[in-house]
Amino acid sequence: MTSRRQFLQTGLAGGLLLGVAGCTRPSADGRRGTVIAAIVPVMLAGALGQENQVASIARTVAAVETAIAGLALPAQKEIGELFDLLAFAPTRALAAGLWTDWPQATPGEIGAFLDSWRHSRFDLLKSGYAALHDLIFGAWYAAPENWPAIGYPGPPKVR
Repeated sequence: MTSRRQFLQTGLAGGLLLGVAGCTRPSADGRRGTVIAAIVPVMLAGALGQENQVASIARTVAAVETAIAGLALPAQKEIGELFDLLAFAPTRALAAGLWTDWPQATPGEIGAFLDSWRHSRFDLLKSGYAALHDLIFGAWYAAPENWPAIGYPGPPKVR
């Protein structure tokens, strides 16, 4: 159970990081796609296959963008703040432990960041991981071109 002290620390740290990232608005210049493109191959490591990975990653990034655009405005704002945090170098280094920019980050570094957020003691970071996970996996599994790879025949045909 989270103590009052942890709750306050998490709130203050999260508010500070989001405030700094929000003031800079790095995702407004298209950096969100760069972040997603770096995370997709790590999250979908076994599912992407070896053939045509670049096109598959690009389709997944576009599908994530479409999914975000379909969210309610408050949810879009929160997702924007998450990507602002991850795109801005100082907050990325502090919150994610990634000192290199996304295109230069290794799969091991990105995997370590994702694991640290997934298993964090702070609910804010766990929520950030869950948002990334749900957006990326939802976009991947919703695409009909990926269904054969997972053995899904598609929705039942209505006669």
